[in-house]
Amino acid sequence: MGQKTHPTGFRVGIIKPWLSTWYAKVKDYAGFVAEDAKIRKYIKKKLYAAGVSRILIDRKSQSTTITVVTAKPGIVVGRGGQGIEDLKKEVSAYLGRQILINVVEVARIDTDAQLVAEAIAQQLEKRVAFRRAMKQAMQRTMRAGAQGIKVMVSGRLGGAEIARSEWAKEGRIPLQTLRADVDYGFTEADTIMGKIGVKVWIFKGDLMPGEKADQNIKTKGTKDSADKFNKRSRRGKSAEVSSK
Repeated sequence: MGQKTHPTGFRVGIIKPWLSTWYAKVKDYAGFVAEDAKIRKYIKKKLYAAGVSRILIDRKSQSTTITVVTAKPGIVVGRGGQGIEDLKKEVSAYLGRQILINVVEVARIDTDAQLVAEAIAQQLEKRVAFRRAMKQAMQRTMRAGAQGIKVMVSGRLGGAEIARSEWAKEGRIPLQTLRADVDYGFTEADTIMGKIGVKVWIFKGDLMPGEKADQNIKTKGTKDSADKFNKRSRRGKSAEVSSK
């Protein structure tokens, strides 16, 4: 039943890094996990229009650094940096302590599974036919250099009374090969007929021993942050805020 294994969790610690990097005592562990979930849910909802791919959380003894990986950093940063300052104040008030927020840009939007899934969901919310939305997204991803993509949509497709699942695939998706760099994304489209789930798998190629999965982060202006999360190093300075 390999198809039921989460593609990212299956490879964490082998070719993929953790999205949260910290250590905690047993009594604090559950609280930190719950807090990470709250942070991601709040920022994702607040910055939905910015196309947030993932949120990286790094805790040290006296500070918490949040790195937002987004397709549209200009929306997050705002004019003159006002947007990110407001976000920092809101998240600090939400958590009850001061935090640091960095912003880095996604290097290739069409090969980021989460962003592709959200693009399909937005098309479905605009009443575009689901097969058309899936086909267009798959074509863009394959043109961007991916070796394979699989898309699945589930729900009341086309307004049908009975929910069902439909999927399409192009190229190859080796789900059970640990060295296969498979990116996975999931989101939901809110339509007038109910929610439609969208899942996307993108295969970027096989990795040789010792290699790590490409984090798909632009390094220009954000070198420290990219190195930090690509190599999973806990050293280095905080990433600089970059915008288009």
